[in-house]
Amino acid sequence: MALKKRIAVTVPAGPNISDTVARLRWAEDNGIPDAWFSDSGAPDTLTQIAAVGHQTNDIRIGVAVTPVYTRSPSVIAASANVIEQVIPGRFVIGLGSSSQTIMGQWNGIPLDKPLTRVKETAELVRIMLTGEKTNFEGETLYSRGYRQAPLENPPPIYLAALRPKMIEMAAEVGDGVIFNLWPKGALPKMMEHVRIGAEKAGKNAADVEIVNRAMVLCTDDKEYGRNLFRAAFGPYYATPVYNRFLAWAGYEEAANTITEGWAQKDRAKTGGALTDEMIDEIGIIGNEEEIQERVQADADGGVHTHIIAPLAGNKEDLERTFNAFTGSAFQFK
Repeated sequence: MALKKRIAVTVPAGPNISDTVARLRWAEDNGIPDAWFSDSGAPDTLTQIAAVGHQTNDIRIGVAVTPVYTRSPSVIAASANVIEQVIPGRFVIGLGSSSQTIMGQWNGIPLDKPLTRVKETAELVRIMLTGEKTNFEGETLYSRGYRQAPLENPPPIYLAALRPKMIEMAAEVGDGVIFNLWPKGALPKMMEHVRIGAEKAGKNAADVEIVNRAMVLCTDDKEYGRNLFRAAFGPYYATPVYNRFLAWAGYEEAANTITEGWAQKDRAKTGGALTDEMIDEIGIIGNEEEIQERVQADADGGVHTHIIAPLAGNKEDLERTFNAFTGSAFQFK
């Protein structure tokens, strides 16, 4: 049975939990089946979901993604236990390595052996969710004798990935794969690595859900949208993880220029490396018809769940962008 194509809103909706609750309720009321949280700082994501999940009825709630370095596997599993009880059958655990900025600068944690750490965290959390006593000794993680109350239906575990080895591991070990900030020309080879990883585990690649956080702006002024993208993601692509991904995706010269500009503290050079053509490959910027067509094209290319993350400069931008993807405004073909 083919996996359902889904639209999701991005949450949290800012620092106030009441705003996040309002967005979740709005999504449910407007035929949007999913909401996916980011997880990088305050207010804490897993705590929020446990606190507000009961105020929703049907919406599926995922995390894209919880960093594997800032929470131990037992803490992740214990949190998932609570959330699954609050919103049974509606929670998706999303795990990833995060970035040097969040780990190194914010938390003082080295981003060591990310592929192995993500893989072993997923394996260990899965064991813990079953209620089995741990007896695990990996390369980056160790646990013996931990046991928690089992869940009848443990939530699925999705893994974030960008480049080949991580994509293949995510498809092999995870129940789904989470993508972010890719140029559309890179999607076919990313999907090929999903297939390779799935086959290593004896899976059908079509059964591995692909989730994507899409940077979207509904606007009649594309230059305005592109400038919002430059300001937000020039620094993002300066981080080693995303810089190497950009080079792998076919933009090596731009990746090098971004690295140089960031090192020189030259924001104009850093953002300027993101040309209009490149931004149009990565971001989804245009009027209602244009952004809907691009999301449909991504779906045709293999993406199942599309997290609409507005590149909003103001409230009107945000509302127009979300309104383009309500159940009454958009349906997958």
